[in-house]
Amino acid sequence: LMSAALSKELQKKYNVRSVPIRKEDEVVIVRGAHKNRDGKVTTVYRKKFVIHIERIAREKNNGVTVMHGVHPSKVVITKLHLDPDRKKLLERKNRMNSDVAKDKGKYGVDDVSGTVADLD
Repeated sequence: LMSAALSKELQKKYNVRSVPIRKEDEVVIVRGAHKNRDGKVTTVYRKKFVIHIERIAREKNNGVTVMHGVHPSKVVITKLHLDPDRKKLLERKNRMNSDVAKDKGKYGVDDVSGTVADLD
């Protein structure tokens, strides 16, 4: 539901573009006032559809510091918190393993030869 893009290195390693974000992932913010800042995800607030990242906070008028919410689409995951369930998810989403990906957009000899015979 709340997915974030993977960094280019992780995309090449796992052949997956994005995964649902979770606590303990390390991210870099790519949009907004906190652009290019990184940190570890401390909270995934599903009700408000934001994540909280360590060291990304602001101070209110009364002096209290509050965590600044960041939308998950505005971050890139640089390090995944892997556990057995997450590894299974990455194996399922791996685009090179699926049969559809191997033959996607490709025409075989049988497909082409059948249409050429019809034209004659």
